[in-house]
Amino acid sequence: MTGSVSQREKVDVLKACVIIPTYNNAATLAGVIADVSQYSDHIIVVNDGSTDNTVEIVARFPSVQLISYPKNVGKGWALRQSFTYAIQKGYQYAITIDSDGQHFAKDLPAFIDTIEKFPGSLIIGARNMGQDSVPGGSSFGNKFSNFWFKVETGISSPDTQSGFRLYPLEPLKKMRFFTRKYEFEIEVLVRSAWKGVPVTSVPVTVYYAPKEERISHFRPYKDFFRISVLNTLLVLIAFLYIKPRDFIRTLFSQEKMKKVLDEHLFNPHHTPQLKAISVGFGIFMGIVPIWGFQLATAIFLAILFKLNKPLVIIAANISIPPMIPIIIFLSYKTGALWMGAQAMNIDFSHAITIDSIKKNLLQYVMGSVSLAVMAGVIFGLVTYIILKLISKKQAVVSKAE
Repeated sequence: MTGSVSQREKVDVLKACVIIPTYNNAATLAGVIADVSQYSDHIIVVNDGSTDNTVEIVARFPSVQLISYPKNVGKGWALRQSFTYAIQKGYQYAITIDSDGQHFAKDLPAFIDTIEKFPGSLIIGARNMGQDSVPGGSSFGNKFSNFWFKVETGISSPDTQSGFRLYPLEPLKKMRFFTRKYEFEIEVLVRSAWKGVPVTSVPVTVYYAPKEERISHFRPYKDFFRISVLNTLLVLIAFLYIKPRDFIRTLFSQEKMKKVLDEHLFNPHHTPQLKAISVGFGIFMGIVPIWGFQLATAIFLAILFKLNKPLVIIAANISIPPMIPIIIFLSYKTGALWMGAQAMNIDFSHAITIDSIKKNLLQYVMGSVSLAVMAGVIFGLVTYIILKLISKKQAVVSKAE
């Protein structure tokens, strides 16, 4: 028996189960179940409407728990059903492994060892996507998914498309999911990160069968379209709600603010000039009149020009909802300098409506751009001066020591 007794005991103590979603994978399913059985007695197979002899195969393993329904819905639905079932059974963690033989049960101990070190984490089994057997489409799709996951959550992950994962079930109890197919694995990953679940990864082995033997239920056009739509919605939610929410929370958390400043503003690997430019650019992007696209554009350009992305994002959050009326008011006042006698004169108590913005759009746009430039320059210069003063102070202290 490959799995040691201690590994089985760890699985029991952690209240972990292994979930195997399957759809018409009769050729490999028995082997996957047999391999997993060497490491755990808590196995749940989800038969997502298979038309082959999946049920008969599972029946050969009396200890395996089976969830089965007649109509094929999708991998996401299968996982959702299994999570609900596992929670009802009292499990605290669920490890998902594909039934097509792509993953290896020998990597299960790596998940168990990692969750012991980092309780409550969501752990992704990171595949080696650089090996020759990996299909080109899978490699591109993985890079595509990793990029958008970073944009949506700020977290770097080497393999966001891997189905070999360990999920903490407690955070999933009150989450209502909307997707049912492959895109669910993106939804649950992003939304778990938004809830503050730590996301980490462990390296795992992967096997891609030769093209003529490979069975895949992924539909390139339809499923990629679904994933693209989901990412679009997640990006909008991230920029309009999640990132402003997190920014406000950081402002009111002394510990988080100190960590952000230490890691990014006082990062010795970036020059004061780069940090100052990043802050100034973030302020500019937060004020410039492209509401709804400010943060997305700021992140894209920060990556393009190799700026300090966290500082750009933090500074761009100057346009959080409480600041918007002030920014609009100052934009109108600045625009009045360009409009002369045609300027709309308002005071801060004046109700600024959508209609008033439309009627005086030119004044607002000119003022907003001008204000963005001035504020960006001022904040950038102030940041540079502060960083240089701190640097000189630290140099004096070092000499004295």
